[in-house]
Amino acid sequence: MPKMKSHRGAAKRFRKTGSGKLRFQKQNKRHILTKKSSKRKRQLREPGLVSRADRSRLRQLLSYL
Repeated sequence: MPKMKSHRGAAKRFRKTGSGKLRFQKQNKRHILTKKSSKRKRQLREPGLVSRADRSRLRQLLSYL
């Protein structure tokens, strides 16, 4: 039986923190930034954390968890 491969699309988008949570970069920060408020752009800089409900689903996609 070969090794399980991790889902490469998910592996590029999520990183594991020291405490075992999953973080990701928020969307809507790539282009068309002139119409977005400074507050909104500033809040998009912060990494997001995956909710506990979705963590089990990501464990199946990412074999390194």
